[in-house]
Amino acid sequence: MNKPIIGVTSHVELDSKHTLSNDYIQAVIEARGIPIILPIGVNEDVSQIATKIDGLLLTGGGDIDPTLFGEEPHPNLGTISPGRDSVEPALIREVLTSNKPILAICRGIQILNIALGGDMYQDIYDQHETKLLQHSQKATKSHLSHFVKAKEGSLLASIAENTEFKVNTYHHQSVRHVPYPLEVSGVASDGIIEAIESTGHPFVLGVQWHPECLAVNGDEVSKRIFTRFVESC
Repeated sequence: MNKPIIGVTSHVELDSKHTLSNDYIQAVIEARGIPIILPIGVNEDVSQIATKIDGLLLTGGGDIDPTLFGEEPHPNLGTISPGRDSVEPALIREVLTSNKPILAICRGIQILNIALGGDMYQDIYDQHETKLLQHSQKATKSHLSHFVKAKEGSLLASIAENTEFKVNTYHHQSVRHVPYPLEVSGVASDGIIEAIESTGHPFVLGVQWHPECLAVNGDEVSKRIFTRFVESC
Protein backbone atom coordinates (compact mmCIF):
# COMPACT_ATOMS: atom_id res chain seq x y z
CA MET A 1 0.00 0.00 0.00
CA ASN A 2 1.30 3.46 -0.91
CA LYS A 3 2.01 5.81 1.96
CA PRO A 4 0.07 9.11 2.01
CA ILE A 5 1.76 12.30 0.82
CA ILE A 6 1.68 14.99 3.52
CA GLY A 7 2.16 18.61 2.48
CA VAL A 8 4.11 20.41 5.21
CA THR A 9 4.27 24.20 5.47
CA SER A 10 7.51 25.80 6.58
CA HIS A 11 8.65 28.81 8.58
CA VAL A 12 9.81 31.71 6.41
CA GLU A 13 12.20 34.34 7.72
CA LEU A 14 11.12 37.73 6.30
CA ASP A 15 9.94 35.89 3.18
CA SER A 16 13.54 35.11 2.22
CA LYS A 17 14.60 31.86 3.89
CA HIS A 18 12.53 28.71 4.38
CA THR A 19 13.30 26.70 7.53
CA LEU A 20 11.63 23.75 9.22
CA SER A 21 12.36 21.78 12.36
CA ASN A 22 13.26 18.18 11.56
CA ASP A 23 10.85 17.07 14.30
CA TYR A 24 7.90 17.71 11.95
CA ILE A 25 9.48 15.60 9.23
CA GLN A 26 10.44 12.76 11.55
CA ALA A 27 7.02 12.71 13.25
CA VAL A 28 5.34 12.27 9.84
CA ILE A 29 7.84 9.62 8.73
CA GLU A 30 7.45 7.68 11.98
CA ALA A 31 3.66 7.79 11.48
CA ARG A 32 4.24 6.22 8.01
CA GLY A 33 3.60 9.28 5.89
CA ILE A 34 5.77 10.90 3.22
CA PRO A 35 6.41 14.59 4.04
CA ILE A 36 6.72 17.10 1.21
CA ILE A 37 7.74 20.65 2.21
CA LEU A 38 5.56 23.38 0.68
CA PRO A 39 7.03 26.82 -0.12
CA ILE A 40 5.47 30.27 -0.19
CA GLY A 41 4.80 31.98 -3.51
CA VAL A 42 2.63 29.22 -4.97
CA ASN A 43 -0.68 31.05 -4.50
CA GLU A 44 -1.82 30.45 -8.07
CA ASP A 45 -1.16 26.73 -7.71
CA VAL A 46 -2.94 25.84 -4.46
CA SER A 47 -5.73 24.00 -6.28
CA GLN A 48 -3.24 21.75 -8.03
CA ILE A 49 -1.25 21.24 -4.84
CA ALA A 50 -4.41 20.23 -2.97
CA THR A 51 -5.07 17.52 -5.56
CA LYS A 52 -1.53 16.12 -5.22
CA ILE A 53 -1.30 15.84 -1.44
CA ASP A 54 -3.31 13.50 0.79
CA GLY A 55 -3.20 15.73 3.86
CA LEU A 56 -1.89 19.08 5.10
CA LEU A 57 0.34 19.73 8.11
CA LEU A 58 0.33 23.40 9.14
CA THR A 59 3.46 24.06 11.18
CA GLY A 60 4.48 26.62 13.76
CA GLY A 61 6.52 29.77 13.21
CA GLY A 62 6.18 33.51 13.60
CA ASP A 63 3.20 35.76 14.25
CA ILE A 64 0.24 36.42 11.94
CA ASP A 65 -0.72 39.70 10.26
CA PRO A 66 -3.69 41.04 12.30
CA THR A 67 -5.18 42.84 9.30
CA LEU A 68 -6.32 39.36 8.19
CA PHE A 69 -8.95 39.54 10.92
CA GLY A 70 -9.67 43.27 10.91
CA GLU A 71 -7.16 44.55 13.47
CA GLU A 72 -3.98 46.61 13.33
CA PRO A 73 -0.67 45.60 14.90
CA HIS A 74 -0.45 45.36 18.69
CA PRO A 75 2.80 46.73 20.18
CA ASN A 76 3.82 43.19 21.17
CA LEU A 77 3.24 41.70 17.73
CA GLY A 78 6.31 39.78 16.58
CA THR A 79 7.77 39.10 13.14
CA ILE A 80 5.19 38.17 10.49
CA SER A 81 5.51 36.47 7.12
CA PRO A 82 3.25 38.04 4.47
CA GLY A 83 4.07 35.14 2.16
CA ARG A 84 2.79 32.54 4.62
CA ASP A 85 -0.20 34.69 5.54
CA SER A 86 -1.13 34.85 1.85
CA VAL A 87 -0.71 31.25 0.69
CA GLU A 88 -1.73 29.25 3.76
CA PRO A 89 -5.37 30.42 4.08
CA ALA A 90 -5.91 29.71 0.37
CA LEU A 91 -4.34 26.28 0.75
CA ILE A 92 -6.43 25.53 3.83
CA ARG A 93 -9.66 26.35 2.03
CA GLU A 94 -8.71 24.20 -0.97
CA VAL A 95 -7.83 21.21 1.22
CA LEU A 96 -11.05 21.57 3.21
CA THR A 97 -13.07 21.71 -0.01
CA SER A 98 -11.41 18.42 -0.97
CA ASN A 99 -12.34 17.03 2.47
CA LYS A 100 -8.74 16.02 3.10
CA PRO A 101 -7.24 15.87 6.61
CA ILE A 102 -5.50 18.82 8.25
CA LEU A 103 -3.28 18.84 11.34
CA ALA A 104 -2.50 22.39 12.46
CA ILE A 105 0.19 23.07 15.05
CA CYS A 106 0.83 26.28 17.08
CA ARG A 107 0.81 29.02 14.41
CA GLY A 108 -1.08 26.49 12.33
CA ILE A 109 -4.12 26.40 14.64
CA GLN A 110 -4.25 30.18 14.48
CA ILE A 111 -4.10 30.49 10.69
CA LEU A 112 -6.63 27.64 10.36
CA ASN A 113 -9.04 29.54 12.59
CA ILE A 114 -8.47 32.83 10.73
CA ALA A 115 -8.86 31.18 7.31
CA LEU A 116 -12.40 30.19 8.28
CA GLY A 117 -13.37 33.61 9.64
CA GLY A 118 -12.16 33.49 13.24
CA ASP A 119 -9.69 35.73 15.05
CA MET A 120 -6.98 35.60 17.69
CA TYR A 121 -5.23 37.34 20.56
CA GLN A 122 -2.19 39.16 19.20
CA ASP A 123 -0.63 38.93 22.66
CA ILE A 124 -2.34 36.82 25.31
CA TYR A 125 -0.45 38.37 28.22
CA ASP A 126 -1.72 41.84 27.41
CA GLN A 127 -5.12 41.08 25.85
CA HIS A 128 -6.52 38.08 27.71
CA GLU A 129 -8.84 38.99 30.56
CA THR A 130 -7.62 36.44 33.15
CA LYS A 131 -4.36 35.69 34.92
CA LEU A 132 -2.40 33.28 32.74
CA LEU A 133 -0.07 30.36 33.06
CA GLN A 134 3.40 30.44 31.52
CA HIS A 135 2.75 29.68 27.84
CA SER A 136 6.34 30.11 26.67
CA GLN A 137 8.13 27.51 28.73
CA LYS A 138 11.77 27.87 29.75
CA ALA A 139 12.31 24.10 29.75
CA THR A 140 13.49 21.77 26.97
CA LYS A 141 11.01 21.21 24.13
CA SER A 142 10.27 17.65 25.28
CA HIS A 143 9.14 18.82 28.73
CA LEU A 144 5.42 18.54 29.54
CA SER A 145 4.64 21.95 31.00
CA HIS A 146 0.90 22.27 31.70
CA PHE A 147 -2.38 20.37 31.43
CA VAL A 148 -4.94 20.46 28.64
CA LYS A 149 -8.53 19.40 29.28
CA ALA A 150 -10.15 17.83 26.20
CA LYS A 151 -13.87 17.97 25.50
CA GLU A 152 -15.57 14.65 26.11
CA GLY A 153 -16.56 12.94 22.87
CA SER A 154 -14.16 15.06 20.79
CA LEU A 155 -11.67 13.81 18.23
CA LEU A 156 -8.91 15.06 20.52
CA ALA A 157 -10.18 13.07 23.51
CA SER A 158 -10.52 10.00 21.30
CA ILE A 159 -6.91 10.30 20.17
CA ALA A 160 -5.56 11.09 23.64
CA GLU A 161 -7.66 8.30 25.18
CA ASN A 162 -8.18 10.72 28.05
CA THR A 163 -9.81 14.07 28.78
CA GLU A 164 -6.75 15.49 30.54
CA PHE A 165 -3.09 15.28 29.62
CA LYS A 166 0.07 17.40 29.68
CA VAL A 167 1.66 19.33 26.82
CA ASN A 168 4.60 21.58 26.08
CA THR A 169 4.02 25.26 25.26
CA TYR A 170 5.73 27.94 23.15
CA HIS A 171 3.41 30.80 22.19
CA HIS A 172 2.25 34.32 23.02
CA GLN A 173 -0.70 34.40 20.60
CA SER A 174 -3.79 32.19 20.65
CA VAL A 175 -7.16 31.52 19.07
CA ARG A 176 -9.99 33.76 20.33
CA HIS A 177 -13.37 33.47 18.55
CA VAL A 178 -13.88 30.13 16.79
CA PRO A 179 -16.21 30.04 13.74
CA TYR A 180 -18.44 27.21 12.50
CA PRO A 181 -17.72 24.43 11.54
CA LEU A 182 -14.80 24.63 13.97
CA GLU A 183 -15.34 24.16 17.69
CA VAL A 184 -13.15 24.29 20.78
CA SER A 185 -12.05 20.80 21.87
CA GLY A 186 -9.29 21.56 24.38
CA VAL A 187 -8.46 24.32 26.88
CA ALA A 188 -5.79 25.08 29.45
CA SER A 189 -6.77 25.69 33.08
CA ASP A 190 -6.49 29.46 32.53
CA GLY A 191 -9.01 29.40 29.67
CA ILE A 192 -6.57 29.66 26.76
CA ILE A 193 -7.87 27.62 23.81
CA GLU A 194 -5.46 24.76 23.21
CA ALA A 195 -7.31 22.75 20.54
CA ILE A 196 -9.99 23.17 17.90
CA GLU A 197 -11.48 20.69 15.45
CA SER A 198 -14.03 20.64 12.65
CA THR A 199 -17.55 19.32 13.13
CA GLY A 200 -17.97 19.07 9.36
CA HIS A 201 -14.89 17.10 8.28
CA PRO A 202 -13.53 13.63 9.17
CA PHE A 203 -10.15 14.92 10.44
CA VAL A 204 -9.36 18.60 10.97
CA LEU A 205 -7.49 19.17 14.24
CA GLY A 206 -5.60 22.21 15.47
CA VAL A 207 -3.43 22.19 18.61
CA GLN A 208 -1.64 25.10 20.26
CA TRP A 209 1.27 23.05 21.60
CA HIS A 210 4.05 21.23 19.70
CA PRO A 211 3.29 17.49 19.51
CA GLU A 212 6.02 16.98 16.90
CA CYS A 213 8.68 17.68 19.55
CA LEU A 214 6.99 15.29 21.95
CA ALA A 215 6.23 12.53 19.42
CA VAL A 216 9.87 12.09 18.43
CA ASN A 217 10.72 11.86 22.13
CA GLY A 218 8.24 9.05 22.77
CA ASP A 219 5.17 10.84 24.18
CA GLU A 220 2.28 8.47 23.46
CA VAL A 221 -0.49 11.08 23.07
CA SER A 222 1.61 13.02 20.58
CA LYS A 223 2.54 9.91 18.64
CA ARG A 224 -1.15 9.01 18.37
CA ILE A 225 -1.97 12.50 17.06
CA PHE A 226 0.39 11.96 14.12
CA THR A 227 -0.62 8.33 13.62
CA ARG A 228 -4.33 9.16 13.46
CA PHE A 229 -3.64 12.10 11.15
CA VAL A 230 -1.58 10.05 8.71
CA GLU A 231 -4.01 7.13 8.87
CA SER A 232 -6.83 9.56 8.03
CA CYS A 233 -4.84 10.71 5.01
